[in-house]
Amino acid sequence: MSVRRPKALLAYAPERNPDTFAPDQSARLGALLELVRPEPVRAFSPDGVADALREAEVLVTGWGAPTVDAAVLDAAPRLKLIAHLAGSVKAIVDPSVFARGIAVVNAADANALPVAEYTLAAILFANKRVLTLRDVYRRERRSLKPLRDHAPGLGNYRKTIGIVGASRIGRRVLALLAPFDFEVLLYDPYAGADEARALGARAADLDALVAASDVVSLHAPAIPATRHMLDRRRLALMRNGATLINTARPALIDQDALIDELRSGRIDAVLDVTEPEPLPPYSPLYDLPNVVLTPHCAGAVGTEVQRLSALVLDELERYGRGEPLRYALRADEWERQA
Repeated sequence: MSVRRPKALLAYAPERNPDTFAPDQSARLGALLELVRPEPVRAFSPDGVADALREAEVLVTGWGAPTVDAAVLDAAPRLKLIAHLAGSVKAIVDPSVFARGIAVVNAADANALPVAEYTLAAILFANKRVLTLRDVYRRERRSLKPLRDHAPGLGNYRKTIGIVGASRIGRRVLALLAPFDFEVLLYDPYAGADEARALGARAADLDALVAASDVVSLHAPAIPATRHMLDRRRLALMRNGATLINTARPALIDQDALIDELRSGRIDAVLDVTEPEPLPPYSPLYDLPNVVLTPHCAGAVGTEVQRLSALVLDELERYGRGEPLRYALRADEWERQA
């Protein structure tokens, strides 16, 4: 079956997407689409963009894309598909696109893998007490045997891992945890006991999960119902020596309450997202010894970004062939985007 080359417009900030396309992927993009402008646009208002927008059947967006709202849709009468080269489209795509029958695809499924890999590494290092042993070894410069004297609770065998959210990433994490000797708890208001069991976990309410887990990992979206779901009361339920991992959204945690718990030394944290982002230079999170703080790198970075591009290119080829899209977003999924 031949592949049709629809007219398309790229819309994103180039400096925020330097690794998006490998050379062979750029060539493939050109073979799949007829670009009405050779370079991506940063906004839909500058001179000359209106004509390009009016012609475009496909809009390819990425990080730093301008918002696609009702006014933009009015200016794009031929638009049939928005293909996003990253994960969540919630910040750039107005839900009115679904009412107009415009298809939306994103690369959230491909972005879930590196986040899940980061999470697995963080879980294993947390239970191995790697930071504690590193600091003691650096200070003492001698044999530390038996290691458990320096790191109570050391080891991954038979630990309890609490996963908050059966999202794409949460499910990927659950799959990666399967080979290990963990008890896995899952909290998700949309996943019952049978679904949790099928995912290799045991369903638990959030308080019970937080209180029972050696590691709590967050994979829920930022919506009003999840804001500060780990508040001061719930953070206080965590076991002494437990670790909290957040690769999702900062609003899920009361950050001031978390800093108080971390200052006490009672728990540890691995934080890839913070509020604000980046943190101001004076934030105590930079210096607390029981915090692993990373600059929002759990998701696709470097060469991993090209996995996202490969997914979108495959979708564009399906679209050109008139085949069903594999990663089309439903209207009812928009609200639960991260």
